[in-house]
Amino acid sequence: MTNAMAHSRGRRNPADGRAPARQASATVGVLFLIIGVFGFIPGITSNFHDLYWAGHESGAELFGVFQVSVLHNFVHLIFGVAGLAMSRTVSGARTFLVGGGAIYVILWLYGLVINRGTSVNFIPVNLADNWLHFGLGVGMIALGLLTVRNRDRR
Repeated sequence: MTNAMAHSRGRRNPADGRAPARQASATVGVLFLIIGVFGFIPGITSNFHDLYWAGHESGAELFGVFQVSVLHNFVHLIFGVAGLAMSRTVSGARTFLVGGGAIYVILWLYGLVINRGTSVNFIPVNLADNWLHFGLGVGMIALGLLTVRNRDRR
């Protein structure tokens, strides 16, 4: 199939020639990197002086809403790097989106069942984080499934 035919069938993004799954993986990766960096910036992260390595005692909140710690911010950065690295191939992008989404759904379930006021909440997560993790998980899985056509799955 010629390159022009691939473009006409919508398999690739005409702007950069990348498959939609690869584009989605790279975009999600960049967003995770930005959020990871924001977690280390006073002002964007309120109560920055209460930013701890890990644990429920960390009083820092990204955008004044989402409880974060150094570990939590590093997880965002690692997800960002993974999203960009795995966006090199369609199968890698799909694995990142679906697998990463599954991890976030598990993290949502974890946040629902733990006592957030104890050391079990080592990440840490609050109620706002929980629902954000649910949305991220479902959104990433949907992107991974909806942006890959049958021909691209090989």
